[in-house]
Amino acid sequence: MALLSPERYFSRISSIDIQRDLMGAGFGHVLLDVDNTILSRATHDIPRDVGVWLGKARTAGVEFCLVSNNWHASVHQLAGVLDVPVVGKSCKPLPQGFLLGLAKVGGTRKNTVVVGDQLLTDVLGAHLVGLPVYMVQPLVEVDLPHTMALRNFERAVLGNRRPEPVSVVADDPSRQTP
Repeated sequence: MALLSPERYFSRISSIDIQRDLMGAGFGHVLLDVDNTILSRATHDIPRDVGVWLGKARTAGVEFCLVSNNWHASVHQLAGVLDVPVVGKSCKPLPQGFLLGLAKVGGTRKNTVVVGDQLLTDVLGAHLVGLPVYMVQPLVEVDLPHTMALRNFERAVLGNRRPEPVSVVADDPSRQTP
């Protein structure tokens, strides 16, 4: 496992097929980044497709824990709204936030995947503790200044790698491969 290479790369979280890419791959637990993964930095809301996806995943039996570097009360409020555990101030990419998230969700390295939008926090941190990572493109281009600077490094590391195409999903015929 290359430290800065996600196992899978998707355009957004709702492009991850719950049955095939999570349950079928043995992942019943997800450590989930917040900002620009499920919560738009531009609007501070969860986009509709992301909310629907989270609901379907929970119905399918997926258990989530939010793991965020965010230290504001809003990340804990979001966890309350979603009714999931949270590790705030996680100091990603350091291991402790991921390990605490694993403990909170009751997962193991074999049945847990990290989903996030940044190479140097989500991907690197997960790989440092031996967890697989599904990287998603950020929901919007709006972000903190230091994160925007790191996006240039991410583009260089990812090179020509593009998100996987969206496939037809059995329970949603309106989603089709581009």
